[in-house]
Amino acid sequence: MSDVLIYEVEEGIAKVAINRPEIMNALNMDLMKALIETGEAIKADKSVRAVVLYGNGKNFCGGLDMSIFAAGEFVQLPERTHGITNIYQQVCWVWHEVPVPVIAAVHGSCVGGGLQIICGADMRYIHPDTKMSIMEMKWGLIPDMAGTQLWKNFVREDVIRELTYTARIFTAKEGYDYGFVTKLTESPLEDAMETAKLITTKNPDAIRAAKRMINLQANAGDEEGLMTESVEQQAIIGKPNQMEAVKANFEKRPPQFQDPA
Repeated sequence: MSDVLIYEVEEGIAKVAINRPEIMNALNMDLMKALIETGEAIKADKSVRAVVLYGNGKNFCGGLDMSIFAAGEFVQLPERTHGITNIYQQVCWVWHEVPVPVIAAVHGSCVGGGLQIICGADMRYIHPDTKMSIMEMKWGLIPDMAGTQLWKNFVREDVIRELTYTARIFTAKEGYDYGFVTKLTESPLEDAMETAKLITTKNPDAIRAAKRMINLQANAGDEEGLMTESVEQQAIIGKPNQMEAVKANFEKRPPQFQDPA
């Protein structure tokens, strides 16, 4: 999409690399716009089965590029520019909206906006040496890139409060205990790619339906959630991709799926 971000799709896996290593992959307006544009491109690409999101260089993302303050590059924050979000929130929320699984492969520094970005992903594979923080309070700010609405699904409220109020650095091991981390690994990118490859061997219609259903579960009532299970399953069962999954398993061969309609 631009020199601040590298995007490629190969064998159904979209690889998205934040590419400002000289400044800890910090978020400026160009990078934030590129992340949103890339998420939108993935939404439109029916050949994509999984996404791996990572940072080039020594860090995943060191948070907001403070030069934004000097440049005065701000919008009216209550203005909704992307459906229910503003531009800053959409940088993170777009990965929640992407219809296929997103795996964040994280190392080095992952603070502030970087931490909020990975929380828009479905899974977070993180190197044990990674430094993490809800850092906004250090700069006299609050987390406002959709983090509060994403964390609530997997981190206890009192933990969110303590980390937000203090802005302290915490370890990846602490992050695992708190719920931020899916998997601690010495090789996050390699492991994320392995999981992405496994996902590409599953029925893409079922994968997309599963993500829609799981995204809904945090805010849906029992009645809506149960009906969603039934409606999604009805749309999948007996269709070509589902039948191909059955045949491939019985015939002990790799499945040959069609791209979703």
